[in-house]
Amino acid sequence: MREPFLKWAGGKRWLARSFSWLFPESYDRYVEPFLGGGAIFFAQEPSNAVLSDANEKLVATYNAIRTDWQRVLAHLEEYARLHSDEFYYEARGKAQSDAYAEAARFIYLNRTCWNGLYRVNLRGEFNVPRGTKDRVLMETDDFEWVSSALQKATITTKDFERTLAEAGSGDFVFLDPPYTVAHNNNGFLKYNENIFSWADQERLKSAAVSAAARGASVLVLNARHASIENLYEGVGRMHIVNRHSVISGSADHRKGVEEVAVQIGYETSNPNPLPRRVAASESHVEL
Repeated sequence: MREPFLKWAGGKRWLARSFSWLFPESYDRYVEPFLGGGAIFFAQEPSNAVLSDANEKLVATYNAIRTDWQRVLAHLEEYARLHSDEFYYEARGKAQSDAYAEAARFIYLNRTCWNGLYRVNLRGEFNVPRGTKDRVLMETDDFEWVSSALQKATITTKDFERTLAEAGSGDFVFLDPPYTVAHNNNGFLKYNENIFSWADQERLKSAAVSAAARGASVLVLNARHASIENLYEGVGRMHIVNRHSVISGSADHRKGVEEVAVQIGYETSNPNPLPRRVAASESHVEL
């Protein structure tokens, strides 16, 4: 199974590895409005996809690799050669005007910052401190394949509702929004420049149901919280899945976390009644 080249908070590598039965067996087009690290997109390897994300720099990075992966890699190799603690902060504070160099900078910072976290200040400037990792180039890097996979997709920066409005019959829609709950007191919020509010969660649910009504198969991943379960009550087939969280800086807080998976507009061959509680097979899961 192919894996993403970026580390991403809330990434779904664990879902692709352990819960493949949650996905429809076949579909014509893949639609994902919260692309992030793209774990499910790369694992599914769809022949036709519509991808979007609110993070403009992330989308620009994907598009640069899609257009000319060799130029991105050449710049990334230079970042690897220059890498040091001092150079990290120099690179962090200086955006590149060239799209391919900026894409390489994005990947470099992602791989050498703390826990692969993406966070910006009120001026929109990336401000995550230096992490413990020094590896800039990975043995698993295959940007030629990544570029090839992205050739089969359109990738834009837009609101999730606009992307969902394009979904219909024959589409598989994967939704993995920021995990905001009704009280808006969720630890993940502090990593977002623009808070994904409870009103956005309600808007997402409505758009997901509408997409399913047009014939799309929709899978929603969200926080395991009473407000989320109530929001999706009576909508589709609900499962409770377990993963291991590794975003916390303290090992004491890296523990099993339950999440909600809701299938709307389709059912897999799994015969268990809802809500179904299942656990990831791995004892440790990467972001």
